[in-house]
Amino acid sequence: MITLRKADERGKADFGWLKSRHSFSFGSYYDPGHMGFSALRVINDDWVAPGAGFDTHGHRDMEIITLVLQGAIVHKDSAGNEKVLPAGEFQLMSAGKGVYHSEFNASQTEHLRFLQIWIMPDQQGGAPGYQQQHFASKPGLTLIASADGKQNSLRLKQQAKLYRLQLAAPEQLSYPLAGRKVYLHLISGELSVSDSNAGATAMTQVQPGDGLLVSAETALQLTASQQSEALLFDLP
Repeated sequence: MITLRKADERGKADFGWLKSRHSFSFGSYYDPGHMGFSALRVINDDWVAPGAGFDTHGHRDMEIITLVLQGAIVHKDSAGNEKVLPAGEFQLMSAGKGVYHSEFNASQTEHLRFLQIWIMPDQQGGAPGYQQQHFASKPGLTLIASADGKQNSLRLKQQAKLYRLQLAAPEQLSYPLAGRKVYLHLISGELSVSDSNAGATAMTQVQPGDGLLVSAETALQLTASQQSEALLFDLP
């Protein structure tokens, strides 16, 4: 089964300094039909005004992944990490038994845009952790995070994998599901997805900001109609 979550159907928040779109229920946006997907709990697409940001606040028992799309984040946390996260790099903060942190736009003149992703861990407590890494751009799938840290990926406290997908038109990619679930979030470009379980092969068009919830399929068939970038979550 393939379900399309359109970008303009996501929840909205506008605080002046922060504009956000929520793929799943978050903050004041509540939709019982969109509370997460498997272990994936949050995908927020955030725009932050110059010099603004999130004051110190706490998290626990959550794997928090950040990808900056435009600008840079200044990060500080109670574990002593003080980092700058530039566009294109991935950050994974394991909240564990509890951590406090702040995030601010590093620029006083340019807007910041980033994706914040929460994945529920399969283990509770433990010491907080911080990882940050640049991954070389390459066609196809790049493993970003996994439970075992394979291929020099960030180590995730969940039996899940996060890939960055990059395809140029008219490239195709087949991803086997093998009883797993997949969530795909398109960052840019355009993808066509085929549903091989339909009586006649059906095509779903995916646009930037759209999400694709996939379960009970044998494989996911993706075709790029233009240069495209997406995040693909392989979930239990």
